[in-house]
Amino acid sequence: MADGACGSYDVLREGDEVILRIDCEQCTFFPSIEDDGRTMAMAIDLLAEVGHVTKIVFVQKRDYEYDTAQVLLLEEVAKIYKQISQNKIGYSLLIDPASHRFIDAKYAEIQDALHRLLKSDPLGAYMDLVRIYRREDIFTKEAGLPPEGKQALAKLLKFLQDILTSLEQVKLIRMNKNQLAGHKSGERELYRRLFSPSIKPDFMFTKLQASYPPDAEELASYEVKGTEVTIISMPGSVQYLYHIVPPEFKLGEEQYELLDAARKIMAEHKPKRSEFVDPQRMREVFTAIGEDLLDELAGYRGIKLREKDRDELVQILVRYTVGFGLIEVLLADERVQDISINSPMGRIPMFIVHQDFGDCITNIVPTISEAESWASKLRLISGRPLDEANPILDTELVLPESRARVAAITGPLNPTGLAYSFRRHRDKPWTLALFVSNGMISPLAAGVLSFLIDGARTILVAGTRSSGKTSLLGGLMVEIMRRIRIITIEDTLELPVQALKNLNYNIQSMKVASALTRGSTEVSADEGIRTTLRLGDSSLIVGEVRSTEAKALYEAMRVGALANTVAGTIHGDSPYGVFDRVVNDLGVPRTSFKATDIIIVANPVRSPDGLHRFRRVTQITEVRKHWEDDPLREGGFVDLFKYDAVTDTLQPTSDLLNGDSEIIKSIAGNVREWAGNWDAVWDNINLRTRIKQSIVDTAKKLTRPDILEAPFNIASNDEFHRIAENVREQTGRLDSEQIFFAWNEWFQRNLRQHEEA
Repeated sequence: MADGACGSYDVLREGDEVILRIDCEQCTFFPSIEDDGRTMAMAIDLLAEVGHVTKIVFVQKRDYEYDTAQVLLLEEVAKIYKQISQNKIGYSLLIDPASHRFIDAKYAEIQDALHRLLKSDPLGAYMDLVRIYRREDIFTKEAGLPPEGKQALAKLLKFLQDILTSLEQVKLIRMNKNQLAGHKSGERELYRRLFSPSIKPDFMFTKLQASYPPDAEELASYEVKGTEVTIISMPGSVQYLYHIVPPEFKLGEEQYELLDAARKIMAEHKPKRSEFVDPQRMREVFTAIGEDLLDELAGYRGIKLREKDRDELVQILVRYTVGFGLIEVLLADERVQDISINSPMGRIPMFIVHQDFGDCITNIVPTISEAESWASKLRLISGRPLDEANPILDTELVLPESRARVAAITGPLNPTGLAYSFRRHRDKPWTLALFVSNGMISPLAAGVLSFLIDGARTILVAGTRSSGKTSLLGGLMVEIMRRIRIITIEDTLELPVQALKNLNYNIQSMKVASALTRGSTEVSADEGIRTTLRLGDSSLIVGEVRSTEAKALYEAMRVGALANTVAGTIHGDSPYGVFDRVVNDLGVPRTSFKATDIIIVANPVRSPDGLHRFRRVTQITEVRKHWEDDPLREGGFVDLFKYDAVTDTLQPTSDLLNGDSEIIKSIAGNVREWAGNWDAVWDNINLRTRIKQSIVDTAKKLTRPDILEAPFNIASNDEFHRIAENVREQTGRLDSEQIFFAWNEWFQRNLRQHEEA
């Protein structure tokens, strides 16, 4: 066919993929196999011509891609059509001059079914042939038909039987055989159950499965920044489908053309490493350029573009030039916790972990070019390599609507190419009140943790992957008084440093080299930790204890003991698991491990059906100092709280309730009013518990989720400390009732001011 004509095509090879790409820009019909018989006929014609392919892509403003499973349904039909066209199924039996007068009209019917209808409507062709066969079989039995007529009809029936036998082996017909009764030629309902393309506008690389699976059940739906999100239960699967329709898939043709033209112009500019150092500034520059460009293109084409529509187009344009495409759409959803993108690209949809529905498959399929684009941008943003010598890249991604930790792998570690994992961080810092509200900890545990933070203890938050370790560490940071300086050390920035800076914390962030990166110019983690000791009196927060920095961390713990809080996260599923990792894997001396005061263990808890996971703190354990060799065998671990699976709550142990906590007593020993007085200490812990419980209960009662967030909780903590100091000055002691009464007055006043505002 002429280049650019309706139905002109190319056969492309990408690895082991063979793609039939059909140009439909000049076609007068919409390229949809499921909705349009002309499109199906075109596909079968070309398959008969070119042979086996793994994908068919129709191009008409957008790319409409049918995957291998759908193509195979058509290939079988194309094979039979080709055999018929080449006279390989006994068609010559009908070419007998003596038989013409008996079968001419019937011959024309069969011709129409086999040469026209078989391509555009195989199910309709099959049913027409079945009807012809039944009708002629009855006719042969009628009296008065001469022998030569019976002989001609016998040949006809034999030919029809051969055709029907061949067609009944075709999967497309076999799958629908029980539903064909009453099917009429031209009806497309059955095809819509079988064919559904992935759609990709010209300016995008990622493909989207736009339609819902047949017989699916909608479980929930909501909207995020103009993106329609639907959670679907799929028949025959325990996996839920996270189905999105973003704004870019709901635009008009003129808007698509504008975006495509603008993207091609903007793509000529290749951002430099220096531009990616400040991604926010780069987005602002590209947004300004995009606004001017779209206005200019719209004027040139005579398109009236409203400011609101232009702003939406600009955001989409930036997303697909210097941004991360549909990844940004997913991360804008606060309910999305993790995104997994597995190789090989172009075949496998993305997977997510949803806050309410757990593991879900999505309707998004990334392509190879998209994956390579992400890799290039992540290299520029992080300054870290991702190649054969360094097949792992660990970094952070800061977007307008979200933050995420990113892990990327490539060959030779991943033999099938690039793969990614995005872990979304909450936009705002976590708080202990939020953890109480979602059941991760109990109010009493929140009170104890608040007491321990004020007592400047050394704390390790342990757990498996996706257990909420970093989130809990961020929640503990919110409990640190704002007058205390905080230094954070991370190889991948995950802690809510900027959010706390915005809330007037005295906080300094340090980024160190990843343990997985070789040949980096970044400062090592252990050197970073030792540097903090020269930066003055500060609380030290370590994002994750992974490698040789463990020794430096315990050095900091020992040097800074009883001065300020030192805390970090570590992988481990129990206190002894933490000890084993720190001492045996990371080489910290046993005696140094005693610098650890508290180990908090967080682990995911599964529902009985195995379909849901809940993050829970399962242990809060103190590390005593009297043991010599093995803390587990020698009673060095004493649980303060243990998770009760029956009640799904974190319960205090008898050791805590009976006052048998050396760490808490050690904190009390430094406060005149508490020294040797467990009742006074426990009274203060209960006071903190009442405050946390009041915040959570009021948030639920008044539907005020804002008071669970960091700004209010930080203000509450500040007020608590001010009131406590005033009460002690006035009464000579920390009277819990007076403190709570004064705090509650402040709390109610704050709530009223919010209502009036």
